[in-house]
Amino acid sequence: MAKPRLLMFDMDGTLIDSGAIIAEHMATTFVAHGLEAPTREMSNAVIGLSLEIAMQNLAKCDEETAIVLADTYRGHYRSMLAQGLRHEPLYLGALDALTRLHAVETSLMGIATGKGLHGVNRILALHEMAHYFVTLQTPDHNPSKPHPGMILRACGETGIDPTETVMIGDTTFDMELGVSAGAKTIGVTWGYHSRKALEDAGADIIIEDYSDLDAAIEKVFA
Repeated sequence: MAKPRLLMFDMDGTLIDSGAIIAEHMATTFVAHGLEAPTREMSNAVIGLSLEIAMQNLAKCDEETAIVLADTYRGHYRSMLAQGLRHEPLYLGALDALTRLHAVETSLMGIATGKGLHGVNRILALHEMAHYFVTLQTPDHNPSKPHPGMILRACGETGIDPTETVMIGDTTFDMELGVSAGAKTIGVTWGYHSRKALEDAGADIIIEDYSDLDAAIEKVFA
């Protein structure tokens, strides 16, 4: 019988297209605190990190200031959701890919993301896909990417070795997370970091469409 595999998915930029919303609330947050608003490119560069660390990187500030900025950001995000103005869409092909992979008896799936657990559960409920995932790893109970903790904790919860695990994501943080944990890595080009950056961060394979994912998974484990 084939060994069980653990397929770990990033969320922002991999499953959901949230970049525009994130950039909008980053800009609103910075302006509210008298800071120059980051560009969309600058916001994209920190997607995947835990929010406080993302704020530190963008604002070049201390930890205490980053916490204040993160709280303001969350307030703007909650207000948007409460008004029902916008939601983060799934990327084309994401749900079909999850359905296919979930049907594979030896494959278990999980989430490893910089998004908080409350936000993860909201997205999973919004798109009716919570049942696909057996482990949810967030900064609520792990160090931020690219620390290997998210994958190592997921492996501990599922009993699957890191060598039988693949990290699927759109950022260098995802690739570095996978490499540091001893897992396989698949980069995706529809998110927020460039192909070159993914290659330099150690991606084993890079794909351009969800239709290529199944074959890429088989290839990294071959």
